[in-house]
Amino acid sequence: MERLILASSSPRRKELLENIQLSFEISSSDVDESFSEHLSPEEVVMELAERKAKVVAKDFPTAYVLGADTIVVLNGEILGKPADNQEATLMLQKLSGNTHDVYTGVSIVSPQHSYRFFEKTTVTFWELTETEINMYVSSGEPLDKAGAYGIQQLGSFLVKEIQGDYFNVVGLPISRVVRELRKAGYPITF
Repeated sequence: MERLILASSSPRRKELLENIQLSFEISSSDVDESFSEHLSPEEVVMELAERKAKVVAKDFPTAYVLGADTIVVLNGEILGKPADNQEATLMLQKLSGNTHDVYTGVSIVSPQHSYRFFEKTTVTFWELTETEINMYVSSGEPLDKAGAYGIQQLGSFLVKEIQGDYFNVVGLPISRVVRELRKAGYPITF
């Protein structure tokens, strides 16, 4: 039986794979997440996803390894995970009333090949009050999320509109992942 390894400790990615009833294991790794400022957002997320998948693939040479990375881009500025509440507040102030793009890069490494792709979703925020931002930051939710928000939880009240794959904003474009795993030879039976 083929093994699928998720090279991520993200509870959101884990939940998305569980929702479609795929059997998988988790093996995350600490990789250097720095990147060249000369890379485009899509190159950044694909590069980081591939780094994660390839490191884990060394421990599982016969498995299919799935790596992913998500960033938020506002006017050309990449917003990763905030370091603290102050940085989360600043990110949310920037996003307030504006439209930004969410990029998720995905890498599939199998014994036969390595493949990577990205998805982009456009998100527009409501104009946020200082009280709303402070309340959301004090919830603790922004700290482990790119762009300092999670669309699938409390942060859903920030979002006015999205164009594209909702699950991409959550952290994994799951319908595309299923199709790409099939193309890579992973046996998905539904």
